[in-house]
Amino acid sequence: MKQKIIIPNAKVKDILLPATEKTVRELLKNIGEDPEREGLRATPKRVAKSFEFLTSGYHKDIEKTLNGAIFEEKYDEMVVVKEIDFYSMCEHHLLPFFGRIHVAYIPNGKIVGLSKIPRIIEIFSRRLQVQERMTQQIADTIESYLKPKGVAVVSEASHLCMMMRGVQKQNSSAVASAMHGIFKSDARTRNEFFHLLELKR
Repeated sequence: MKQKIIIPNAKVKDILLPATEKTVRELLKNIGEDPEREGLRATPKRVAKSFEFLTSGYHKDIEKTLNGAIFEEKYDEMVVVKEIDFYSMCEHHLLPFFGRIHVAYIPNGKIVGLSKIPRIIEIFSRRLQVQERMTQQIADTIESYLKPKGVAVVSEASHLCMMMRGVQKQNSSAVASAMHGIFKSDARTRNEFFHLLELKR
């Protein structure tokens, strides 16, 4: 399914940023702070601009990002792009989670420019997310545009909502995967992908 969640940049600048500033100012008051004191005077504006960047994936279009970088090619072996850093925001607590994503696909007549895979990840990670959905969205997008024989996406992440609050387990991490096509149906292909992920470690 092709993703089409886009908020025009003009609306962000003209409407959403001032509204976010106002909300942050109220939040500071609600926790007992004085938004007019020197250290906090510019905080609402900074937080608004920070959230604009951290949620910039809502404003990006997959097709414009790919920009025609899908090519006809007879190559039919596994393509792996691994150790791609990402940062996202947990939709439950608005706290960051971050880590690495590994992507593999087996072409079926089409390949994509390698730099486009991190850009696809950026589109979905720069939104309010849960790790499981983000991982699935990345796999679904690659499958939708390339129609490969299979796609595999694995994400590894540390969640500040677990580390800073709640159970407060600083060394915990979460792994999520999404498998399509031959990666899901064939254990040998799946195991080859997992073996390639371990080569550097």
